[in-house]
Amino acid sequence: MSDLENVSDIEKGDRSSDINNHEAGTPSDTVLFLQKIIAEVIGTYFVIFCGCGAVAVNKIYGSVTFPGIAVVWGLVVMVMVYSVGHISGAHFNPAVTITFALFRHFPSKQVPLYIVAQVLGSVLASGTLCLLLDVNDDAYFGTLPVGSNLRSFVFEIIISFLLMFVISGVATDNRSIGELAGIAVGMTILLNVFVAGPVSGASMNPARSLGPALVMQKFRGLWIYIFGPLIGTIMGGFAYNLIRFTEKPLREITMSSSFLKSISRKIPN
Repeated sequence: MSDLENVSDIEKGDRSSDINNHEAGTPSDTVLFLQKIIAEVIGTYFVIFCGCGAVAVNKIYGSVTFPGIAVVWGLVVMVMVYSVGHISGAHFNPAVTITFALFRHFPSKQVPLYIVAQVLGSVLASGTLCLLLDVNDDAYFGTLPVGSNLRSFVFEIIISFLLMFVISGVATDNRSIGELAGIAVGMTILLNVFVAGPVSGASMNPARSLGPALVMQKFRGLWIYIFGPLIGTIMGGFAYNLIRFTEKPLREITMSSSFLKSISRKIPN
């Protein structure tokens, strides 16, 4: 979910990873890209296994509770961001990957395989849960709209907007504190699940909804969870890029003469 791949890039004021911007050509580039794909599969697998697992366990045994489910989603995303963020960028979400590519924070040629990896991880996790748990129709751990489709669609756009707005701030802006990215993104997901979970299921992620739907063959309202998050993340990425007025790192801004002059004007003689 966040591009935290190169500390030296952060030092230079550029969060866009050199690794991410490589085009697969040499053998070493191919190995690096394969490592990123594997990291996305594993990361997405555990995000879905833990998050959807909490939903399924709560429906079957009633021991997790809704607040517990929200906390699990936030924690597992935070943990996986810190685990593989430096390898793949920890997207785990096709909508995030597409948005990064649209705003040139990610190579567009790598988008299709990233999406395949994310959906594969979700399908494998969903299949594992179905094998381990007695999952019937009542214990479906995917996302289904409660009430009208339009209401859930709007909810998905809004919460996905917030998610991508936060990701853009902590992962692409060199003035933010990159070490806190996992916490910020995880807490955003926790908040979104609290708000939208009872209404739309708080997907924010096409892969999160596609995996359970494909495994359990439940496709009602699936379009909501494909187009809603995609529209929301693109809007959120655009909004943050609109308010970000500079690509310069904080130290360059603070060292500039214009900044010093503005500070001197505020100090009374």
